[in-house]
Amino acid sequence: MYKKISLSLLCSIIGFLFVFAGYTKAGAPLPYSSPIEPFEFTFVDLGFINWRLAPFMARILIGVEFFIGLLLLFNFNPRKISYKLGIGILVFFSGYLLVLLAMKGNVGNNCGCFGSYFKMSPLQALLKNLIMLAVLFVLYKYHSGWDLKNKSKYLMVVLFLTSFAMPFIWNPVELNYSEAYLNRPEENFKIELDTLYNNAELTIPPRSLSQGKQVIAFLSLTCSHCRTAAKKIRIMHERNPEIPFYFVLDGKDDEPLKKFFDDTHTENISHCALSDRSFVYLAGTVVPTIYLVNNSVVEHDLDYMILDQTEVEKWLAK
Repeated sequence: MYKKISLSLLCSIIGFLFVFAGYTKAGAPLPYSSPIEPFEFTFVDLGFINWRLAPFMARILIGVEFFIGLLLLFNFNPRKISYKLGIGILVFFSGYLLVLLAMKGNVGNNCGCFGSYFKMSPLQALLKNLIMLAVLFVLYKYHSGWDLKNKSKYLMVVLFLTSFAMPFIWNPVELNYSEAYLNRPEENFKIELDTLYNNAELTIPPRSLSQGKQVIAFLSLTCSHCRTAAKKIRIMHERNPEIPFYFVLDGKDDEPLKKFFDDTHTENISHCALSDRSFVYLAGTVVPTIYLVNNSVVEHDLDYMILDQTEVEKWLAK
């Protein structure tokens, strides 16, 4: 009896970890959950899929984590499906972590297993996965869980539908919004770049910012949404270095600046810093602010969530 209770508790703990992992990546409006976008960007960054498919892949994997976690949490006939699914998804994520280690290394990287609020290095996450795999193999051998017999089919369907629907309900995918946004009437207001040239710190902005088409992002060093925007821009920059990105950072203090670059890995994107008053004069009071600028005229003021590489490339080609 004690063995059964102990194994049931262990099964529930593993289930809770799966649910918790999905929850922390699922984003607003959930409290203490990270934005979902960095998890979406991961698949594009590694070259697995494109920007259009990434939001679906992210939500489906979160749904898988919820589904496995709920089945294990309640010890619901685990040998039938949840152990096998759990082992499969852990092997998949471990493979991703090995690729991440090979491509990026272990220093300064957050694997994203528990979102942005509970950071783990790829090596730590890989060790965590190996421990969970070992526990699942033990459970598979010794713990059959609870069989609800006639009700099992209905409960399985309810849990499946609920798990996969929740990520899409919380964060609906809006693939067409970015295209519609870029095709709406242009804002056409002049940005006073002399303020930038006269007050910039860290580096002197090139005069070429006033000429041709530029993508200028105004980012705060301590804003979590700004870091998310910077990560997305880094991936776009790596995939197409011809896109003329430029960062204007709010602040230049060594420690916040180091943390910003350690997290976003964007130190290679051209940037400068502005003091608070000059920064707000150009960017406004809401950040991140991303301007598509044509000969010093802001044609589009974009939200980072709908910043779309394909649409930006189309705008540059016009």
